[in-house]
Amino acid sequence: MNDQYRTIIRQKIVDALAAPVPALTRRDVWLPAVPNKATVVIGMRRAGKTSLLWQILADRLARGTPREGLLYFSFEDERLAGMEAADLDLLVEEYYRLYPQWRDRQRATFFLDEIQVVPGWEGFARRLLDSEKVDLFLSGSSARLLSREVATSMRGRAMEAVVLPFSFRESLRHAGREPLKAPERLTKAERSFLDNQLLAYLAQGGFPEAQGFDMRSRTELLRGYVDVVLLRDVIERHAVSQPLVLRWMVRQLLGNAAGSFSVNKFHADLKSQGIAVGKDTLHSYLGHLEDAFLLRSLSIAADSERRRRVNPRKVYPIDTGLIPIFDRSGKANLGHALETAVLLELDRHGAETAYVRTANGFEVDFHVRHADGRQELIQVCASLDHPDTAAREIRALQDAAAEFPKAARVLVALDKPASIGLPAGVKLVAASEWLLGKKER
Repeated sequence: MNDQYRTIIRQKIVDALAAPVPALTRRDVWLPAVPNKATVVIGMRRAGKTSLLWQILADRLARGTPREGLLYFSFEDERLAGMEAADLDLLVEEYYRLYPQWRDRQRATFFLDEIQVVPGWEGFARRLLDSEKVDLFLSGSSARLLSREVATSMRGRAMEAVVLPFSFRESLRHAGREPLKAPERLTKAERSFLDNQLLAYLAQGGFPEAQGFDMRSRTELLRGYVDVVLLRDVIERHAVSQPLVLRWMVRQLLGNAAGSFSVNKFHADLKSQGIAVGKDTLHSYLGHLEDAFLLRSLSIAADSERRRRVNPRKVYPIDTGLIPIFDRSGKANLGHALETAVLLELDRHGAETAYVRTANGFEVDFHVRHADGRQELIQVCASLDHPDTAAREIRALQDAAAEFPKAARVLVALDKPASIGLPAGVKLVAASEWLLGKKER
């Protein structure tokens, strides 16, 4: 069996190094720049993790690394089924047998995709970092390659790069429509075009494969994504004992995007229907769904851990395209979709985010702490055309500013009314401009 693996691995190496680098839409994913650490690319299925590996490979090739020093190797191959950790050494042996001049002389880069299918791969990865001159990038299904598990198994030798579905800018780039000018330099016609494209983006979302599909095809595709995540990344992986309860939870969470969710209330609803399930189990299910990158939840902004724990969480889908599939209210979801897009953009830039509920009962969508220490209060609104709406959103920001005096106050809306009275310190930004703007990563 060892000789069989050796032959297959050698052929895969030869084929991989002869393969042309695919032309793919460039992603704006933050990559850690810490030497002697593996970079683990994680994210929901079909978000573009493998594409990012190829992008990094292409960048290194463009900077002058010879092609033979850049090895992409996928373990998602039925001929490699049954491989064990000890067999992974064959990859190193065969690579350096083909290119002996690289060993201990030049620094090669290995991109190992779906390596998690080999039990015990973590020890191999650590040893590879310690014993060879290799930069290491790993990626794979979130069913077996979760961030907290990687952090434990790699013992501090790995850092994460999180891939989300396309941002608004990336979706425009994918369609060949990315604006090359700064938002403030756009003409009125260009702004109107971007506003139109933003509405389309909020409806269809950012999954690369779903771009440009008709609604029915896109719905079936995205529903299939969710089903696979639930089955493989949650139910099978965690041996979920009550899958029906899990599916009910998912329908409620994804059908109420940007809404609050209380485990206690959901538990009481299930109990009233005669369904017995523990609160701890429900908390675990929510954690599993977040681990699989199907959704994102926010706690309340508070110094007290107890207050964060007892208050409901706000829950968002990982992509705005999932909202119309699960929302059965029949109402317009523009506000919820825009709020989701803003949160995911904050996540892309490494911000620490929570929601605010003031002592006077006002709610602000996001309190943001950026990596450089800046703070913001961000209120998201689809339309400010009605004076009462504008007054309500501004008043919430002003009330929250008393609790967070160091935070800048920002109002993000789909459009900017011709005339609106803004108090000092409150900045109004059009959503398309905010989503396209340069932010510190």
